[in-house]
Amino acid sequence: MLNNRTAAIIKRELKMKLFNKSFILMTLLVPLFMIGIFSIQYFIQSFDSESKSTLAIYSDSEILNQKLQDEINLLEDVNSGMISVSYKLTDNKTFKSELDNSKQDLLNEKLTGIIFISEKALNSKEAEYYSTNPNNNTLFNKLRPAINKALVEIYFSDQKLTQDQISFARKDVDIKGFRVTKDEKVEAEGFGNRIASFLFSFLLYMALIFSGTMTMSSVVEEKSNKIVEVILSSASSTELMAGKILGTVIVEVIQMAIWLTPILLLISTSWFLIPTEFMPQMDVVFLLYFLLNYAIALVTFVALFATVGAIFDNPQDAQSGMWPLLMLIMIPFFIAIGLQSNPQNSVGEIASMFPFASLMVMPTRMILIDVPMVQIIISFVVNIATLILIFPFAGKIYRVGILLTGKKPKWSEVFKWIRLKN
Repeated sequence: MLNNRTAAIIKRELKMKLFNKSFILMTLLVPLFMIGIFSIQYFIQSFDSESKSTLAIYSDSEILNQKLQDEINLLEDVNSGMISVSYKLTDNKTFKSELDNSKQDLLNEKLTGIIFISEKALNSKEAEYYSTNPNNNTLFNKLRPAINKALVEIYFSDQKLTQDQISFARKDVDIKGFRVTKDEKVEAEGFGNRIASFLFSFLLYMALIFSGTMTMSSVVEEKSNKIVEVILSSASSTELMAGKILGTVIVEVIQMAIWLTPILLLISTSWFLIPTEFMPQMDVVFLLYFLLNYAIALVTFVALFATVGAIFDNPQDAQSGMWPLLMLIMIPFFIAIGLQSNPQNSVGEIASMFPFASLMVMPTRMILIDVPMVQIIISFVVNIATLILIFPFAGKIYRVGILLTGKKPKWSEVFKWIRLKN
């Protein structure tokens, strides 16, 4: 399969893609794009925190109403005028009519929200929030500590506790994570690995879809322009497919290596000064594993996308045919993102050793936790076995489909191609 003709096709693919303007732009712009995503998220959070809010707080307890005023008025946002609060003592029945009277102000956004905290909250710790935006977590996070403090202090006030004991009771537990590995060193876990896991998952997701769709479009274009017939006059369909896949893989691995260079410099040098909690805990071996895993994923998916491109002779039909492949990339991506909350959940563990899903889920698990070596080996074997199993089928479909033009084939016909003898 790897001979001079295949090498010539690989050289042609490298020449077409490696020095292509879009490749150079993508290589330079993707890191800027990633920085832009985090910057936009930070900007939205900053902008949201700077928006002014007007609240009305109702309570049916005079003691609770006074304590809420004492605690909430100490908030920095209240003192700076970012949150304006009015307090009113009322019973439950009167509150309903007050709510009806204020409905128009809520709809016109003259009033951001109304909070009702009844005396029952001293046992249940439940409060009601009425607004056109009842999921305003930014506002809740600002108010929750003050409301909790007021409830806790009233609850314990008649139990003869000292102020220190009450302060201790109302303080939330602060759980600090420490990563325990096979090494002797035990280090505090910051945010670096969570950010890195999202970054690596997103890079894999985006790179696989981009390289796959580009390859598929290239195959469709060469087929519709009859260029493929010229190439097949001097090389077999197997050599053409192998050359196209290997050429794409080499280009994409070079691009990924360029993207990973800043992370390599970050973990192996002291050129960059960033806070310890944002420093990712990984080594060069993991980056090499990630590149190898990425190369296997590329060979797998580029082969499948090239096969879909060979079946159809126009981009519209090919777009409809690639949806099953997109699902094989998108579902593992969402599983990998879901690992942020608990990397050891059973779905993530199974997916990290499941065909196709392991290509994306296993690297994410390895960033977040210390994965047993046996699971890494199983994942690697599964990936190689998947590659070996799909290649004969993909090759047969590609060999038949690349020369067929005209009527769009049915999927039942495509499956018959697999049963054809060589």
